[in-house]
Amino acid sequence: MASRFAARLLLQRLSTLRRARGTSSILVASEAPADVGGGGLFSPPGPWSALGPRCVSRVSFSTRPSALDERQNPAAVDCRSLMSEEEFHNLADETIHDLLEKFEEYGDAIQVDGYEVDYGNHVLTLKLGSLGTYVINKQAPNRQIWLSSPVSGPSRFDWDATAKTWVYRRTKAALLQLLEGEVGQLCGELISLR
Repeated sequence: MASRFAARLLLQRLSTLRRARGTSSILVASEAPADVGGGGLFSPPGPWSALGPRCVSRVSFSTRPSALDERQNPAAVDCRSLMSEEEFHNLADETIHDLLEKFEEYGDAIQVDGYEVDYGNHVLTLKLGSLGTYVINKQAPNRQIWLSSPVSGPSRFDWDATAKTWVYRRTKAALLQLLEGEVGQLCGELISLR
């Protein structure tokens, strides 16, 4: 408990220094050698303090947060300000139900062992037997549709009102085009989801 408190206190001090100075450097010492019952970087002072620090490390901050290159990370978007929750649910439900129908039709037209489409608890699952499984669901707090793909991995799609489609901001991939390409390639038959 004391070590958590010390860690939290240290992080608060680091944050304060970083904001106040823009650049700062501090020393952190662990006062308890592992063999005398202390250990850990954030051990509270105790009877072993006379033994001296076990390790010393320097933590440095060289830039202010505002000076960081914002192009490295996607900008944070508060989706609640962009569309209402009701509008999100309507768009996401329509997209997922359209996908459900298209995947069922596609399954009737192809021969893939283990092909199965399931929808329950607002989650659409497309099983392609040994080829993998797709999971598509909506995330209301983020106003996103999430996709788990056996080919491209996890993706989070935001609604693009201009393009009228769900887009993964990191790669600019559209949900329907991505699924058409991946599922078509895995199953060996073209699929149209638009």
